Amino acid sequence: QVQLVESGGGLVQAGGSLRLSCEYSGIAYRINAMGWYRQAPGKERELVASVFTGGSPMNYAESVKGRFIISRDNAKNTVYLQMNALKPEDTGLYFCNLVYLSSDSWGQGTQVTVSS
Repeated sequence: QVQLVESGGGLVQAGGSLRLSCEYSGIAYRINAMGWYRQAPGKERELVASVFTGGSPMNYAESVKGRFIISRDNAKNTVYLQMNALKPEDTGLYFCNLVYLSSDSWGQGTQVTVSS
């Protein structure tokens, strides 16, 4: 059974940093893409950062470019999102997503709250 577990969220002041982690297990297939999404209250879920495996460049939402970095540690089956210079508008529930074969899986989310 595929499982994704996010962690690392919390309450931080504007200008601070957080590093989110997504540890995955149970995936017996090649992972084609990894991504982080977020959903603010009353808004739709949006893509924050993603990367296609195989050496493709990372993709970032315009609002986070230059501040967030997506990375992975294959040995630990973990995807990270380093978030720097956080702003109140970064507040939301952050989800990890993995794409494999013709399917994908989501984690349960980790809450990020940025105070002004």
